[in-house]
Formats: sequence, structure tokens, C-alpha cells
Amino acid sequence: MTPLWLSLEVACIALFNIMVVGLLLCYILKRYSFPGKALIDSVVTLPLVLPPVVVGFMLLVIFTPGNSFGAWLDANGWQVVFAKAGAVLASSIIGFPLFYQTVRSALGSIDPSVEDVARTLGASELRIFFTISIPLAWKGILTGSILAFSRALGEFGATILIAGNIPGVTRTMPLAIYSLVEFGDYEGAFTLVLYICALTLGLLWTVHFITKGSLFQYREER
Repeated sequence: MTPLWLSLEVACIALFNIMVVGLLLCYILKRYSFPGKALIDSVVTLPLVLPPVVVGFMLLVIFTPGNSFGAWLDANGWQVVFAKAGAVLASSIIGFPLFYQTVRSALGSIDPSVEDVARTLGASELRIFFTISIPLAWKGILTGSILAFSRALGEFGATILIAGNIPGVTRTMPLAIYSLVEFGDYEGAFTLVLYICALTLGLLWTVHFITKGSLFQYREER
């Protein structure tokens, strides 16, 4: 069960990173106008369409101790390559676009007049964002968090390149399934597949409940 707990730990830390950076970025892009906003939006969405192995290779090139930045991190005790930090970093980057795009759409659907009323009463932009925008967009934030967590939980391609497949350190559930199949243990792999499928299905079912208001019925929006 070690891969299961490790996957949950990595996904939880990754989700925390995603939410902090994602909400900050959404606030900046929503409140300020500056050249390059479209480029930033494209760059942070890029991991959603790139093969995960490409993202993993880019991270490996950046953080490997073979270059100056990676060597500086290693000299200061920050090991990323073939470490749990690498798995967290890979999961954070791969899951980030799902959270960002969902929250961005939720914030964009808020009636601007509600925020304008708060401005006329003297509320700061930061206070408006955290006391009005975020509460009104809570469904999108929660949905984005669940989707990002699910994606981080199932991350494989980028993780195996930057973090490796080290038992008890970086071997998450997808990597454990790969290893078990490689060694012919199909029964053990099937057990882990059932675990991750049940967990992911429960998370997606939660998203359906949040967006549709029902666990067992599909309500078509008209």
C-alpha cells in the first residue's frame, strides 16, 4: 500500500501548490492589464496539450545537477531529480492547467456589477477578490481542485523522467502498476488499478454532484 499513500501525499502537496499559484495568477490576470497576458495564458495551459514525457524532459534539463541551476540547488540541499520533490513538481505542473482554466472560467462568469458595487463602497481589489469573487466562484474552484488532484494522482510520464521509479521514495501508484506489469505481477497491478479507479471515480462523481446537484441523475442544462 506504500504507493497508494505516497500518491496521496504527492497529490495533496501538489494540489496545495496548484491552488496557491493558480489563485494568485488568476487574480493578477483578472485585475491587471499588461502586454503578454495571452502569452502567459498559453504557457500555463501548455502542459495540458503537451505529452507528459516532454514536460518531464524539460524539467529534467532544468533541474539536473549537470547544469548551473541544478548544481546550485543540489549544493544548497534542494534535491529535485530522483526525489519526492521531483514527483511533486511534475504533478503540480501537469495538474495546474485543469485548475487554472476551470477557475478562470468561473471567475469570468461573475457579474461585474457585483464587484463594481464593492468598489464604489471603497473596497480594495484584493478584498473584492477574496470576499466576493472567490465565494461566488466556489463551485469552479472546488471542481478545478478535484480535477487537478485527480490528474496529479495519476501522473506518470513526467514523474518517471524527473523523479524516477524508486520504491518508497518516488514510486507512486501509476509507477507501481508499471513495475508490477513489467515483472509479470498482473494480480498486484490489477489490485492497484482497482484502487486508483475507485478513487478517481469517486472524485469525478463528486464533480458531477457539485455541477449537477445530483449523484445518481444526469440533469441536462438547457
